[in-house]
Amino acid sequence: MDKKTAVYICTGCGIGEALDVDQLSTLATSECGAAICKNHASLCSPEGVQLIKDDIAGEGVNTLIIGACSQRVMYDVFNFEGAILDRVNLREQIVWTHPAKDEDTQMMAEDYLRMSGARMKAMLPPEPFKPEQELSRDILVVGGGVTGMTAALEAAKAGYNAVLVEQAEELGGFQKNVTQNVVFPFKEVQANEIGKLAAAVKNHEKIKVLTGSKLEKLAGGPCLFNATIKQNGSTSEHPIGAVVLAAGWRPYDAEKLDPRFGYGASANVVTNVQFEERAKSGAVTRPSDGGALKTVAFIQCAGQRDPQHLPYCSSICCFTALKQAIQVKQQDPGANVFVFYQEMRTPGQGEDFFRKAQNEGVIFVRAQTPEVLAGGSKLAVEAFDELLGDKILLDDVDLVVLATGMVPATAFGADYKAKQSDEDKKNDMIASVDSIYVSDILNLEYRQGPELPELKYGFPDSHFICFPYESRRTGIYPAGPVRRPMGVSSAIEDGTGAAMKAIQCVELTSNGMAVHPRAGDTSYPEFFMQRCTQCKRCTEECPFGAINEDEKGNPLPQPTRCRRCGVCMGACPERIISFKNYSVGMIGDMIKSINVPDEYDEKPRILVFCCENDAYPTLDMAGLRRMNYNAWVRIIPLRCLGSMNLVWIADSLSKGIDGIILLGCRHGENYQCHFIKGSELANIRLGKVKETLDRLALESDRVRFEDISITDYQKVPAMLDEFAEKLVEIGANPYKGF
Repeated sequence: MDKKTAVYICTGCGIGEALDVDQLSTLATSECGAAICKNHASLCSPEGVQLIKDDIAGEGVNTLIIGACSQRVMYDVFNFEGAILDRVNLREQIVWTHPAKDEDTQMMAEDYLRMSGARMKAMLPPEPFKPEQELSRDILVVGGGVTGMTAALEAAKAGYNAVLVEQAEELGGFQKNVTQNVVFPFKEVQANEIGKLAAAVKNHEKIKVLTGSKLEKLAGGPCLFNATIKQNGSTSEHPIGAVVLAAGWRPYDAEKLDPRFGYGASANVVTNVQFEERAKSGAVTRPSDGGALKTVAFIQCAGQRDPQHLPYCSSICCFTALKQAIQVKQQDPGANVFVFYQEMRTPGQGEDFFRKAQNEGVIFVRAQTPEVLAGGSKLAVEAFDELLGDKILLDDVDLVVLATGMVPATAFGADYKAKQSDEDKKNDMIASVDSIYVSDILNLEYRQGPELPELKYGFPDSHFICFPYESRRTGIYPAGPVRRPMGVSSAIEDGTGAAMKAIQCVELTSNGMAVHPRAGDTSYPEFFMQRCTQCKRCTEECPFGAINEDEKGNPLPQPTRCRRCGVCMGACPERIISFKNYSVGMIGDMIKSINVPDEYDEKPRILVFCCENDAYPTLDMAGLRRMNYNAWVRIIPLRCLGSMNLVWIADSLSKGIDGIILLGCRHGENYQCHFIKGSELANIRLGKVKETLDRLALESDRVRFEDISITDYQKVPAMLDEFAEKLVEIGANPYKGF
């Protein structure tokens, strides 16, 4: 495109008082290629916005550089259709963090303007991806329990067709075996109304219910999925827009429990699931002989919160025990009911139900390791009561109910251990549990595997802090107990939330836009295949499985799966992957545009490559609090630190940059990276760079990786100042001036 560039500099918020705006204007026209450069006291005001609009309409301006506040604010104000735009952060990261009318502050502003000019010269307007195939807007729901039926019904109410696949012959999932529930507001035991929900789903004209069916194959990507479904021996194909995975849960295998729980030693020791099965057929009696229940003991955390079994809490077991205890008391008010617990977990309004159980006469015993003593037809429970500080013995027990945990359905199926390396088994706590397996529910035709990657313990989720319902496969949204252990009320909420996510995905993808976290981004990666060496790094490192391969190892990008993080761009050693508005060459030009003073000027330069999701906001927050840091710093925001290509390190050092910091999100077990493993990949790549620097006699301390949380803004200034001091100690970059 023929570009006509205009630069607009806001003088409000202290910018005009801190900087020589006339000098910036001169630089804009002389070095940034601007045909127009204008100043305004408040660019974000209606008058300031109109000034820009008038130039677009009257002067033919189509390339805008706005020097004002951070790109993270006023993004709705500075939004001009048909023009490409860059924001220069003069406020938060310059005048609010550095002394006014200072030479170094002015040099920083000029460098940022040069960097923006270099970026805009290389940038092209992105074009939304438009596939040749017809786009589908239908929602596929896998699983016909409470979560799945809710998701299908909510999608249908919103006007979308839904296809519901359930492997059983009837809808209802586990809940069809339950007679009573405890749901919000958690005050009473209520009759289970799963039948009403199932009827509403079956009778809705926009929902196609396929019971006794299985998803044999899922190929493609959002709005281009093709689902192959097998039902009653016949196979059908359905074009799908997005998927809600609501496959539910299975009870943990009680036969794997420690002998102290007594399971298998007596017929009168049952699980909470088996209690529900007995309650469905009528009055709950003693399993061994059908006798009446006079004394019942509920034992919580049976194999849960135990590294040898289920290392996590299943969330709903305390509610279930309370409900079942009340059922026993309602059946016979004179029965003695005891609950042995480690901690009772009934948060929020659930506390009301806990009090109801107390008022019904249920007795609670806090004990960490109760033991079931089974001898012949009699049962006893021995425990150390922590509140009494003494050992107690409960004898003549008619029934012991064990609270075994919830295991996601995604953890059952083909042998899990056989698919794991020795290192994977070592790092996966649940790999030692014989009853846990990996599923074959979705059967994805993805190069990266047939099922969703897991966070931990078999639960397929994506980002535990910011993005509930999302998985690491774009357009597929886990919900309900398959996502995390939960009860009926939470499952209904989850089904609704996942349906909304699926609808959002369909709407954005239909318009050629990315989904979370870069929602609305119309760019997508383009591959210059002539230089591809089939190294497979892009397919292996993509966090979202957006790239398949052909039989020769050539990458086959699936653009609707892509979340525009740029990790593939950073991974490619041949630099054949780029976006129209984000590329290796573009960032390289920005680096080369930085004015690096001579060694004798004693003004080193520090380049910070920072993630736009956590690190960049952290720097902004330091600015909002007027926290000063070293003026040698120059910041280049990246879509994700995983998009960092190693050539940028070489470009920076050859330019004479004295030090480089990669500032990214936390990675590891409790990762905060919006793109799953971008920070981790950047850190791994940096390790290779340091080896090269040492061989070239360039100090490896010149390049550093720092992970940071968005709440760590108070640490940033000290971190940058300390790095600057280290560079003074090391000395100037020997390549400076060459």
